[in-house]
Amino acid sequence: MLVLHETETAEALKWADLIDAIERMFRSHCVMPVRHHHEVAVPGEADATLLLMPAWVPGDYIGVKLVSVFPDNHARGLPAIHGSYILSSGKTGKMLAVVDGGELTARRTAATSALAARYLARDDASHLLVVGTGRLSLNLMQAHAAVRPITRVSVWGRNPANAEKSAEEARALGFDAVACTDLEGTARTADIISCATLSSVPLIHGAWLKPGAHLDLIGAFKPSMRESDDEAVRRATIVVDTRDGALGEAGDILQPLKAGVISEADIKADLFDLVAGRHKGRSDGGEITLFKSVGAALEDLAGAILAYETVMEPFARQET
Repeated sequence: MLVLHETETAEALKWADLIDAIERMFRSHCVMPVRHHHEVAVPGEADATLLLMPAWVPGDYIGVKLVSVFPDNHARGLPAIHGSYILSSGKTGKMLAVVDGGELTARRTAATSALAARYLARDDASHLLVVGTGRLSLNLMQAHAAVRPITRVSVWGRNPANAEKSAEEARALGFDAVACTDLEGTARTADIISCATLSSVPLIHGAWLKPGAHLDLIGAFKPSMRESDDEAVRRATIVVDTRDGALGEAGDILQPLKAGVISEADIKADLFDLVAGRHKGRSDGGEITLFKSVGAALEDLAGAILAYETVMEPFARQET
């Protein structure tokens, strides 16, 4: 059985290949049951959470991501979140690989945003604003640069020092990147705004979005969280990764729905619609577009299959 740790997983998931793999999976007959969510008692501490996210393509591959969240791990100096992905044969059930769950999740999340941008961002989009300085910030830069001619990157974070650190790391990768402190002013000039935060209050205001802007919302994954205000969803053409996910978890969608600012009919498409051609994506250069993702198990499966086949391909050649 193949075991891929963090570095090996990253090396096996090149951005262009991963974006294409996720696109193919959205076109496939992938089966995605509802994710399993279990509370786990930890005596004397806060309850932990166990998440199981299965998906399969009949006769091809079966995969499941297992994620544990132990909130009190900070007291032990350990990460709160641990995860692994188990990939098996869809023909025999034989276990094929265990893939690092954290790296897989981070890369497929950014790649999914880039897939949406391929359909929704202007062809000439060159200025990317990344809001948030966590693990995803560099991934988002690299993923978006794989689908659009990104020549300028701005990074904003609540902690300016962290924003500068992210910008420095981006420059080391070859990006023309700077940290910014004026979020409104930078947002007003950006072609693509990609938010990956844990914010519970809007950070990006719809009034700031210039004609032709694309807003990519990743971080807020609970109904109580949001990264955009009501005006942003009111002005934009709304696309989500999956309708079930967005209507179950996405505060950026659920809160304005509850307030009557938008209706479910205002969600114009999901990624299934885009890749199948049922929605053409951006209609003109002045349209404001908004993509909201909360993650889907098929994205993990696509990445795990790609990682496994990439690593195993040289061995397959030797056998032939």
